[in-house]
Amino acid sequence: MLYESLLLLGVLSVSFMLPHLVLGMGFNLILPGWVLLGHVFIVLGAYFLWYWIHGGQTLAMQTWNIRLTTPSGAQPSPARLALRYVLAWPSLLYFGAGVLWALFDRDRQFLHDRLAGTRLVFKRQQDSSAPINPP
Repeated sequence: MLYESLLLLGVLSVSFMLPHLVLGMGFNLILPGWVLLGHVFIVLGAYFLWYWIHGGQTLAMQTWNIRLTTPSGAQPSPARLALRYVLAWPSLLYFGAGVLWALFDRDRQFLHDRLAGTRLVFKRQQDSSAPINPP
């Protein structure tokens, strides 16, 4: 998650901060906070959904050989991936409760994965998947 956050800094600096700097400095326009939060939500949603739909992995997930699937191992539908993205927000914002859930979950899955019907798995060399189960 830390590596993903580092990559997201670059995504947000180009697609969020740069346009708002131009609006502020060029046109003396400052948008209200709810618009800024909505913009962040949309930019991050576009990033995650694009990568999840096209291969089931973000750039950070590719580095760690982690893939997003359904419990049966199939590629999740775009609607299921969008649900996962929306559910991940409260999962993280409520003090990481949905992430800490993985410590107690029988399959070591996050709460938003459990609710959305998705699963994080290690991607093996032969492209078969094994559930993430830390030792």
